[in-house]
Amino acid sequence: MSEKTELTPEEVAKAVAQTMFGKDKAAQHMGMALKSIGPGKAVMTMRVTDEMLNGHNICHGGYVFTFADTAFAYACNAYNQNTVAQGAQIDFLRPVAPDSLLTATAEERSRSRQTGVYDVTVTDQDGRVVALFRGSSHTIKGQMIPGLTAKQEEE
Repeated sequence: MSEKTELTPEEVAKAVAQTMFGKDKAAQHMGMALKSIGPGKAVMTMRVTDEMLNGHNICHGGYVFTFADTAFAYACNAYNQNTVAQGAQIDFLRPVAPDSLLTATAEERSRSRQTGVYDVTVTDQDGRVVALFRGSSHTIKGQMIPGLTAKQEEE
């Protein structure tokens, strides 16, 4: 007796994010926290630890990329359609100091049935933009939470 559950798009995004985060060992290991989620958007934070510093005593760019990529992943999976990165690029705009608190804000720019484009702005605790990331997504088979759908808005 399987009953299809229908929620608002915001409720679907939140349920998917909670399920994803429970499985997301990388985000957990790096100390990321999901601050807000909605259809096509996500905001995450991450504290830069000593283990993330490179030989210049600044945050290694790979950690900044992984952080931005994770916010991108939550934004594009918020519809409960399994979605993966098709490609991504990042511009590092300023060095990230030890113990910085970073915020990644991911926003959908375009979405079709199988592809999407998302921009992620990474800022430090002073609101300075430290990196700009653009990711393109590809929808694959399946759902994070099988059978969970969003109510269609009435016109």
